[in-house]
Amino acid sequence: GRLASWSGYGAGVRSPGWYHHLFTTADEVVPRWLVDAAGVLRGEGVPTSSAHVIEATRLAETLAVLRGRPHPGLSEVTEATRAVLCEGDDMRLELVQRKVVVGEELGGVPDETPSVPLVRDVAAAQKSLRMPPQALITDIDLDLRKPMDLGRSRLLHRLRLLGVEWGRPQERKGKGTFWESWQLAWRPEFSVDLIAASAYGTTVEEAATAKVTEMVVDADLPALTGLVEACLLAELPGAQPRVLRALDERAAIDTDVVHLMAAIPALARTLRYGDVRGTSVVDLAPVITGLVTRVRLGLPAAFSNVDEAAAKGLVDVLDRVHESVRLLTDLLPLRDGWLETLRALLDRPDLPGLLAGRLTRLLRDEGALDFAETEMRLARVLTVGVPAAKAASFVEGFVGTGGLLLVHDEALLRLVDTWLSRLPDDAFTAVLPLLRRTFAVFAGPERRAIGERVRHLGSPTKRVSQVDDLDLERVAVVMPTLKLLLGAKNG
Repeated sequence: GRLASWSGYGAGVRSPGWYHHLFTTADEVVPRWLVDAAGVLRGEGVPTSSAHVIEATRLAETLAVLRGRPHPGLSEVTEATRAVLCEGDDMRLELVQRKVVVGEELGGVPDETPSVPLVRDVAAAQKSLRMPPQALITDIDLDLRKPMDLGRSRLLHRLRLLGVEWGRPQERKGKGTFWESWQLAWRPEFSVDLIAASAYGTTVEEAATAKVTEMVVDADLPALTGLVEACLLAELPGAQPRVLRALDERAAIDTDVVHLMAAIPALARTLRYGDVRGTSVVDLAPVITGLVTRVRLGLPAAFSNVDEAAAKGLVDVLDRVHESVRLLTDLLPLRDGWLETLRALLDRPDLPGLLAGRLTRLLRDEGALDFAETEMRLARVLTVGVPAAKAASFVEGFVGTGGLLLVHDEALLRLVDTWLSRLPDDAFTAVLPLLRRTFAVFAGPERRAIGERVRHLGSPTKRVSQVDDLDLERVAVVMPTLKLLLGAKNG
């Protein structure tokens, strides 16, 4: 692709892959070309048979005869490919153009060519891990429980620290923390980047360690938390103590509570799932404990005189910290103190409606507020005396992105419905954009379910108790598992 004219290469041509084929194929140039194109399509799941290739060859040769040419050229072959192999689909033709007409070949140098030690170390690692560099974009899944895949992950993370983006991490859902997904694509300039990075060391591990140590000097608190996670993923035991020491020093002098809160989630993930890679992360425990303590002390001041715009950002970071504290419940004694801090903030009169609603929801989910108190606080806010805008913000913070809460909690749904029904016309018009934004984040089925529940709120419902029909012996078998799932204590 670097020899193509569209890449900016002044002496380039439009179809370097085609000319490479012409100069390297001794006979049957057109059929062999079309076989390669068919192979590309078949590799992408497009049904392409030998009959397609035969008919495309005949069409290309016929077009050459009609145009008075002695042999089919690229234009005839391209039109035959579009009509027969691609069946007129321009997307398929674009795939053939990129992979065959232009090509994705990579050059190379002999093994005996002198090179810097870091380049040789990377080449040796690629060979031992069976990861040859390719220009093609390739997606791979790594199982970190396997030594080979763990080594591949370690190499990719170390190269990223050196500025060599050979692999880009991809999101993966549903496979647990033992899996990683990557998208690989080797570019020729990576060889130049490796030569520049050789100033940090002769091996990948040594160079990555030196690079991280240099980055620590000017890194702020959020960047340091990212470096801590990077050291774990790249397995750099030589750099981790220096990063942790710098993190502790920055946290001690940083007075921005939002910075402190933003630093916690990455560290919590590292502490929680660090054992997946077999790396010791015990040194993170006191750092996280200190950060959470500083956040608890600084939250009252951070929540003072906050407008609605700033409250939105605080809600997002508050959710992430709360989830981190929950993640570490069985590792560090942070939960009780964190909930005490949130409970103390809840009764402040200057708290914006969005934050008040979110705090109420978090405390309710954790059992720190019972149903009666939650209902009382909601009823107190959703009254005529409270400004409609503040009440709508409270509802937005309380409901968040969980529409199922309104589906299953009829008392809460009735409160919201009653409040909306009693709003004057001008007040309803004023809060409508905010309410629309709140409900727009719900999934379609959730919105439909809420509508169905609202439709039947006024109709009497008959509740039938069937306790007498239960088989108590079968119930006794289920109860221990049910208590475990619900977190119920004995008695």
